[in-house]
Amino acid sequence: MASKNSGSKGKVLLVDDDPGLLRLLSIRLRAEDYQVEAVESAFKALAVLHRFRPDLVITDLKMDKMDGIGLLKELQVKSPGLRVVIITAHGTIPDAVTATQSGAFGFLTKPIDKDELMETVERAMRISGSVDVDEDWAVEIITRNQRLKEILVQAKMVAATDARVLVTGQSGTGKELLAKAIHRASSRKDKPFVAINCSAMAENLLESELFGHVKGAFTGATRAHDGLFKSADGGTLLLDEIGDMPMRLQVKLLRVLQEHQVRPVGSTQAVHVDVRVLSATHRNLQTMLRDGSFREDLFYRLNVVHIGLPMLDQRREDIPLLVSHFLQEIAAEASQERKVYAPEAVELLVTAEWPGNIRQLFNIVRQNVALSRSPVISGELVQSSLGEHAGKLASFSDARDEFTRNYLSQILQITVGNVSQAARLAKRNRTDFYKLLARHDLNPDSFKTR
Repeated sequence: MASKNSGSKGKVLLVDDDPGLLRLLSIRLRAEDYQVEAVESAFKALAVLHRFRPDLVITDLKMDKMDGIGLLKELQVKSPGLRVVIITAHGTIPDAVTATQSGAFGFLTKPIDKDELMETVERAMRISGSVDVDEDWAVEIITRNQRLKEILVQAKMVAATDARVLVTGQSGTGKELLAKAIHRASSRKDKPFVAINCSAMAENLLESELFGHVKGAFTGATRAHDGLFKSADGGTLLLDEIGDMPMRLQVKLLRVLQEHQVRPVGSTQAVHVDVRVLSATHRNLQTMLRDGSFREDLFYRLNVVHIGLPMLDQRREDIPLLVSHFLQEIAAEASQERKVYAPEAVELLVTAEWPGNIRQLFNIVRQNVALSRSPVISGELVQSSLGEHAGKLASFSDARDEFTRNYLSQILQITVGNVSQAARLAKRNRTDFYKLLARHDLNPDSFKTR
């Protein structure tokens, strides 16, 4: 949730296509020291969402193009945990039922009573779940990438709730860092954060590590062990690489999530635990559901909110920032002077392929620092360390040509090689379209069904 400015009770986003009602509600709320943004449509509300960062949205139910329920569902995806109040005309029961069943915090009926408005807003603010957090909650996630900034806004909002979060992304994209940030932005921040890699140990050891065991439960169990669920009591447990958890343990984990109780290996007694579970994986769990290697009921328990992290190749503007941070970190570890990259070396890093993402970038920087005899790391050293991954970013001209060729191929596939129809879809005249096809070596006959 967005932090409340001093002197303000919170931020309210008003959405209604009635200018008179917008003005009236704005005056009433501002008089009570709320910050207000007022817009005339659901689409405008979504456009200002991350700039204004409201604590509460009040929206009319009946609006053109996207109604209040549609906006509510969009907000549930973009800003989980954000409270939404629906305005309904005439106070009809079906409208109110639909609003609350869709996840609205509450509803107001027209004409809107001032006292009812203020009571509803104050109640929503009181139980909004927002937590005062230090501004460094996500300090370890270094970015200027707009997509990742939006992800951090979403993460901070969901951190204010106790909803389970599934973080997905390729290896090395920073899934554990995001999980730690969510913990630090939550009301559990003063309690333990515990992480375990579900693919890093054998099934019997993983079971004991997660759920604990009693003395004598198995050979070598010379003393009782609490397990990580118990160790994380009151805090947060990250189940990293959840896609690698064996099926038998998936069943046991599901029971823990349903009952909030853990039964240690070898024990007949269950122990209550209060743990927020976050999970992460680089695997495609949807594919695993289809082939039966991951339980559907567990998936829906874990995947209350899904956050997907971008690959490093999708946030290249962050590479210079990350490199600078890594150089500073490595120098501090070794108590040495901070080395720097030559400009051409940085260019090589920015244009390289990064299948291993941020983890691979860090390893390259550490290697370069270790091998550089000069305070300035050269382009030659970077070229050598990158090997086959160097310089793979396409030029603007090449990228444009590839896009154009793919676009033309797609249109020809749709029209089954009919050039006249394809030219109309592309909004080009037929002669120009033929020239484009020739330039990109595309033969419309090859797209015709035989």
